[in-house]
Amino acid sequence: MNSYDVAVIGSGPGGYVAAIRCAQLGMKTAIIEKYKTLGGTCLNVGCIPSKALLDSSHHYDDAVKHFEEHGIEIPGDIKVNLEKMIGRKQAVVDQTTGGIDFLMKKNKIDVYQGLGSFKDATHIIITGDETTEIEAKNTIIATGSKPSNLPFITLDKDRIITSTEALKLKEIPKHMIVIGGGVIGLELGQVYRRLGAEVTVVEYMDRIIPTMDAGLSKELNKVFKKAKFKMHLSHKVKSVERVGDEVVVKADNKKGEEVEFRGDYCLVSVGRRPYTDGLNTEAAGVTLTDRGQVEVNKHLQTKVSNIYAIGDVVEGTMLAHKAEEEGVFVAETIAGQKPHIDYNLIPGVVYTWPEVAAVGKTEEALKEAGVAYKTGSFPMRALGRSRASMDIDGFVKVLADKTTDEILGVHMIGARAADLIAEAVVAMEFRASAEDVSRMSHAHPTYTEAIKEAALAATEDRALHI
Repeated sequence: MNSYDVAVIGSGPGGYVAAIRCAQLGMKTAIIEKYKTLGGTCLNVGCIPSKALLDSSHHYDDAVKHFEEHGIEIPGDIKVNLEKMIGRKQAVVDQTTGGIDFLMKKNKIDVYQGLGSFKDATHIIITGDETTEIEAKNTIIATGSKPSNLPFITLDKDRIITSTEALKLKEIPKHMIVIGGGVIGLELGQVYRRLGAEVTVVEYMDRIIPTMDAGLSKELNKVFKKAKFKMHLSHKVKSVERVGDEVVVKADNKKGEEVEFRGDYCLVSVGRRPYTDGLNTEAAGVTLTDRGQVEVNKHLQTKVSNIYAIGDVVEGTMLAHKAEEEGVFVAETIAGQKPHIDYNLIPGVVYTWPEVAAVGKTEEALKEAGVAYKTGSFPMRALGRSRASMDIDGFVKVLADKTTDEILGVHMIGARAADLIAEAVVAMEFRASAEDVSRMSHAHPTYTEAIKEAALAATEDRALHI
């Protein structure tokens, strides 16, 4: 029987990063993965493939709608080859997951393919092509999450689908109904809207991306309506039925009236649930919460002192980069170090176009907490860089403490917001004031100038270019 200092169950961003950090710190490390490829949901059927399709569909959308204005004329019809687009997406996935294989070999981490299940607190049985048992002084549970469903919906994975199936459709839908106006539904909805599908979004809450700042929701909703999405907010879905090649969705609107939607595909995108199936946590003495999450303390340690859990399987936002930070945190904790994570500074991103990104507190949260704050906002359309690229939708908003001027939150929607948000994270990590950021030189012309201008607006309402 092989014995390890650390065994990691699950090879998503949290798991494989935890394994690498453990190996860097001199621990003999094993990683266990149920599926044939490493990388978990993110690399195989989540973050990476969805971005590949978003980029491909964006190129097509630009070619059809904007190339002529740029002076680029393409004779004949511009056509979508969906099979080739999906093939490129898969090639990106294969290259990326292959990179994880390389990293495991480079760091001398033993990889086991099969379902990892606790025999007890220090022994794991791995069931794959053959059954293996290993011993681990410490174990990190990083088994991630799966798409959630509503109890009355039967997912046939053909016409009534999850994000996994939406990444490999054989045809462009005529009419895709998206249940859920969160990150995943909007990103995949935009992919197929660009490719020519009619897209209807049905959302239970009164706004899309409901966990983010209300101003971002309003602006993205406006952009989506301009792109001819059909947005139905405050709608409670009560049935989803397949009739031949058609899907019928029934919902109650905010007046309590029944409405019906008919399409050829229905994407159910109502969040994700922690995945612990087959772990046999009871055998190790590990407890789960009522929501199915692994119960941990502030050190991400379970009730069993040598077993930890990270990522989507524990409390908190289900984000790959949050899982990575937790993976490093646990590895360093096991090594006797004293690492730290500030969960307030984990940014959130929506990879639609325009992109949406935020870090820190929303206005709603500050009001609820009774914090006195000031706000500064700057529209992207006032930037020369935005006009040059024709990406004029969106804004940057900076929230700062009314007394100290410390930045409390930054919320943005616009071109490359996913990349721009890192500046706000750095500023807040070092507890910068709005004036600090406003006095930093920002290259011209860039999208980042909107952050400087919003900081100027928050400082003394003295934005320069509006």
